[in-house]
Amino acid sequence: MRTALKNVRGLGAAKDGTEHFWHQRVSAVANVPLILFFIFLVISVSGSSYDEARATFANPFVAIIMAAVLISGFYHMKLGMQVIIEDYIHGEGLKVALIMLNTIFSFVMGIASIFAVLKMSFGA
Repeated sequence: MRTALKNVRGLGAAKDGTEHFWHQRVSAVANVPLILFFIFLVISVSGSSYDEARATFANPFVAIIMAAVLISGFYHMKLGMQVIIEDYIHGEGLKVALIMLNTIFSFVMGIASIFAVLKMSFGA
């Protein structure tokens, strides 16, 4: 029997409810202005020299927004791939392994990308 409270909370078999859904939607909404900034940045830096591009990334505002683009983008990618894996992979062992690889890949790529932005930002 389901209680009315359980129906309101939306807790299903995974006990996650709509939390994953909302994280994906919030990250998607956050990505809209961040990706627009990224596109504007790429257009403004295209055609410039490496030193000019480094000077652009040396601006703390640009570096912080780029870090936010990377964090939000990789988090959104991780959530989206997790949904695809959960929906289309039916073997439990393979599903768990792919979700773990997805998490590790997203984390490693995010850290490497943020490291690259920080390296350009601090001029190392």
